[in-house]
Amino acid sequence: MTSYRGFGIVGGGAWGTALAQLLAADGAPVRLWAREADVVAAINAEHRNPVFLPDAPLSPSLTATTDLAAMAECDALLIVVPVPYLRAVLAELPPGDTPLIFCSKGMEAVSFAFPVDMARDLTPGRPHAVLSGPTFAHEVAAGLPTAITLAAADAALAAELAQALARPHFRPYVSSDVIGAEIGGAVKNILAIACGIVEGAGLGLNARAALISRGFAEMTRFGLSRGAKAETLAGLAGLGDLVLTCTSSNSRNFALGQGLGRGESIDALMADRRTIAEGAFSAPVVAAAARADGVDMPITATVARLVAGEMRVADAVQALLSRPLRPEGQ
Repeated sequence: MTSYRGFGIVGGGAWGTALAQLLAADGAPVRLWAREADVVAAINAEHRNPVFLPDAPLSPSLTATTDLAAMAECDALLIVVPVPYLRAVLAELPPGDTPLIFCSKGMEAVSFAFPVDMARDLTPGRPHAVLSGPTFAHEVAAGLPTAITLAAADAALAAELAQALARPHFRPYVSSDVIGAEIGGAVKNILAIACGIVEGAGLGLNARAALISRGFAEMTRFGLSRGAKAETLAGLAGLGDLVLTCTSSNSRNFALGQGLGRGESIDALMADRRTIAEGAFSAPVVAAAARADGVDMPITATVARLVAGEMRVADAVQALLSRPLRPEGQ
């Protein structure tokens, strides 16, 4: 069994920083790459990330760098780069055969590629896995109890990585369903925007519960059409993550939806953020992929139109409520 002690984190946002702190909290050496020089300087000098995770003290064994080449010394890399920028970062990775664990959630525009698809193109032959589930970064960094899915096609690799990542308060559940884990992570962000809109527009808890249920039906249809397993979509990486991000303004996607529901413009909401609400980028991509696959995803399609500024919230609600009645299983 491979021993993974020197983990590297590629991406210095809130989630990347939280994962780095999780792995470094016991004094293990962890290296984090970030593009932002101010983030790197603060982590090394002050042991904190004041830009993306300001309230979390960081272990002294966590060091940061702006040099991707320095990540070649790590035993495994957790990739926590937003999907729109992921291909460029993968192309710059130093060569090697260490595993890549993808923690980014979304689908690339035009190509409809998930992170693992990009890895196959750009880092052929390199082992890969997906880490996805109901996780708020500040809670993971604080050591609060968390369970998550670790998916890899290679069962032995999945077991090794799960053992290496596990902590008393952080429990990875192993799966072989990589595509299911990726689809759950991508679609739940879109549905979180929709639930935030419901909250911001004051449409009530009944509407939010209905949206979560019908959104989960969309996630399941899309996932099954692409070979995902139903149990993955009903597990931590699907339903678990969906429930978390659809019920709290700690979710960037939910908070974005709240703003839209209150009548704020998408341009103003996006301009005011250094962090990315992944669902805003995923919604038009997943909607287009679903249309190409012949999969009905009305909530996803509506969110795509809302974030594109093509529809008002009141019209979106009316359009969804006036859809033809049908059996619940459809």
